[in-house]
Amino acid sequence: MHLLRKVLVNLAIIAVLLVILYCYQTSTNGARWIVGQAESRNVEGSTNEFVSTTLREMNDSIVGLTSKRIVLSTVPSIVTTFRDKFYYNVWCIFTKVSTNSPMRRKFYVFTKSLLSLATVDIAFHVITDDDSRPIAQNVVQSVASSTKKTMKVQYYNVQELAQQLEDIVSVMSPHFSSKPGTYYSDALFFLSLGLHRIAPVDQKVAAMFDADTKFRKDVKELFKEFDNFGKQALFGLAPELTPVYRHVLYLYRSKHAKTAYGEPTHAGGFPGFNSGMVLFNLERLRESSLYERIVSKDSVDAMTNKYHFKGHLGDQDFYTILGMERPELIHTIDCGWNKQLCTWWRDRGYADVFANYSLCNSETKLWHGNCNTPIPDD
Repeated sequence: MHLLRKVLVNLAIIAVLLVILYCYQTSTNGARWIVGQAESRNVEGSTNEFVSTTLREMNDSIVGLTSKRIVLSTVPSIVTTFRDKFYYNVWCIFTKVSTNSPMRRKFYVFTKSLLSLATVDIAFHVITDDDSRPIAQNVVQSVASSTKKTMKVQYYNVQELAQQLEDIVSVMSPHFSSKPGTYYSDALFFLSLGLHRIAPVDQKVAAMFDADTKFRKDVKELFKEFDNFGKQALFGLAPELTPVYRHVLYLYRSKHAKTAYGEPTHAGGFPGFNSGMVLFNLERLRESSLYERIVSKDSVDAMTNKYHFKGHLGDQDFYTILGMERPELIHTIDCGWNKQLCTWWRDRGYADVFANYSLCNSETKLWHGNCNTPIPDD
């Protein structure tokens, strides 16, 4: 009788575990766990080994089933946890990348710098396409192996997300896109404006980075900026370090000679924001009826008309005009957290004022190699 009861208990536990495993494996967004010393292999191909190894451990020890973590001896690249943890949610867009693309190398540098310096648990959310996803997976596995660190990785299909946010994209594109078919005209450059709708509901805050960035400090330090958000702040961004909005706002500035819009920060001006790094208070965004009104067609049309604003930099343009119209909704982050290296505007008629904009006296915590500018090796 005692033996039968023990067998039944074992079977019940096995059934519960299989249900949990099934839920993990059939997640629509493809969540995966990556661990240091990973093998160079496709994560999704190890499901059967995962189940069989776990069942073997079940038979070996009931105690092992109730531990906080099960490590699979035959699949060292996979770790699953049943313990509640707090994860720092980091987002990145990685699309239209070929195997030999320079963006692959940039993504590697970004991911390695993120994981190497992190002292917290990272949930890495990668927006990608079908062709770029295998490349992203290989890069993440390589970084995990070289750093010998663990992070949670989740992939999202960019086409599916674009469809979910079609209402926002259709409103923004006429005002903040270049000519159709050019780099910034794609829907993916407006996805951040609806991140609160596509991010899992358990995420309260998050950070998004361009793939051409490189950490010099622990991302944990950046997340401390949420403590400095004002009561109404929805986003956190660092200043733009080029005169791009001096240029974009030329007509408005010509009619308002004393305006601070388009002027450099050190002169008491507002140079706009750069979206290479954005912090999101997702909880507030989901609850904000004000934000929903602001991203409506009538609102965006009114703001762009008011400032004679025709941009070409996607979401960055919206954040900039939002900072002009409703500054309380954006927390300004120190320029050291987005040290932009692009000098394109210096050679396009702004050489005499460029240094006033690029000036950042803060310690560099995040390099941003925008417009294909090389990032220092430090």
